[in-house]
Amino acid sequence: MRLHASCAARPGPDGYDAILLLGPPGAGKSDFLLRLIHEGFTLVADDQVVIWNGIASAPEALAGLLEVRGLGIFRLPHLASAPLRLVIQLGVPAKRLPQPETHPELGLPLVTIDPSAPSAPARAVLALEAACGRVTQIAGSFAP
Repeated sequence: MRLHASCAARPGPDGYDAILLLGPPGAGKSDFLLRLIHEGFTLVADDQVVIWNGIASAPEALAGLLEVRGLGIFRLPHLASAPLRLVIQLGVPAKRLPQPETHPELGLPLVTIDPSAPSAPARAVLALEAACGRVTQIAGSFAP
């Protein structure tokens, strides 16, 4: 499967854990990806993501490239592939106390985050930790 999306990963106890960023054009996927990289994530793919058996990678022609609006295209350190653990939808208003959702095609936890919020990278980290079962939640997207 090939999606118009972006992807970043960070080390976890068992290897890398990747987040897939979905949203319409102009939703802020690349900008949010840049913010995640600034917070210690590693680039997997920007603009297009290839997913095979739950593993994300960039198309060969785009590997290691990140477009930063207003600056241009940069070559950055990147991972060739990483296992997806979480899908974040951008460009859709987030509910205050959402029910658990799963991406219909990927079968992964799906959450909505406002990428312009100052806490957006921290929310993404917390959601990833919850998706991987490393933190617990009593109500909301990852509640039992």
